[in-house]
Amino acid sequence: MPDQEQAEVRLIAARLRQEHEDYDVAINAMIANGCDALRIQRMKKKKLVIKDKLTKLEDQIIPDIIA
Repeated sequence: MPDQEQAEVRLIAARLRQEHEDYDVAINAMIANGCDALRIQRMKKKKLVIKDKLTKLEDQIIPDIIA
């Protein structure tokens, strides 16, 4: 993977990490305020989708090396 492309993927991954953390904070605040369980569940699902995207991007950055 060229350096330019790898830098772009790392930037996207950093944004996704931040978004994932933001969802975590929002979910914890919703739980603390006694928000509707369905809304909390939806937020958790969105957080999981972000985590899956992040994992795929990190797999692109770090190549599989068989020892």
